[in-house]
Formats: sequence, C-alpha cells, structure tokens
Amino acid sequence: MKPRELLLRCYANKYGDQWQAFCIDFGLAAQGESYEEVKAKLSDMIQEYLYDALVGEDKEYAEQLLQRKAPFKQIATYYCYVLLYRVGAFKNEFHKLFKIPQALVPQNYIHE
Repeated sequence: MKPRELLLRCYANKYGDQWQAFCIDFGLAAQGESYEEVKAKLSDMIQEYLYDALVGEDKEYAEQLLQRKAPFKQIATYYCYVLLYRVGAFKNEFHKLFKIPQALVPQNYIHE
C-alpha cells in the first residue's frame, strides 16, 4: 500500500449557516454547524464504514465497499478546489480541503 493511499481525500463547504463535508474516496457526507463538527463527524463515519467493511457485518462485501467512490460531481468539485488552492485563487473561509488518515487496522478491531 502506498502512503498516499492511507490519506482519504475530503472537502467541506459552508452553505448558509450549515457546513457539509464529503469524502470522495468512499462517497460519504456529513452536515453540521461548524467546520470542526463536520470534519469530526466525517472522520467518525469513515472509521465506522471501514470497521463494518473489514470486520463488521458487511465484511463479505469489503471489496465492493472499499472501491466505492463519490459521484462525479463531488470528485470534480474536489479537484476544482485543489486547482484553485494551488493557483492561490481560493482565500476564503467557506471552502476547505483536508485529508483524513486511514488506519491500517480499523478502530475497535479485536484480533481473534
């Protein structure tokens, strides 16, 4: 596994008074009232998703679940934000890019 594969690509937007965060590697999304809240919610969702896919009730579908991607619109939005950040055109507090580390062993995993 390559090091970059251990970092899940995510972004967050503020719409009105709500924040939305998306993980384009698994097609997960969270909503909340602050950036910190949606980032924490999305991180928790990812840990739960990985646990279920690898050792939980959905482990027989692990290959499909771990290859699930977000819709094209969310992937395109992420890369648009990457481009805008790199050229210095994105300097506001309403859009954020971040990466969430993926554990090699799922949280709450008990080796049997």
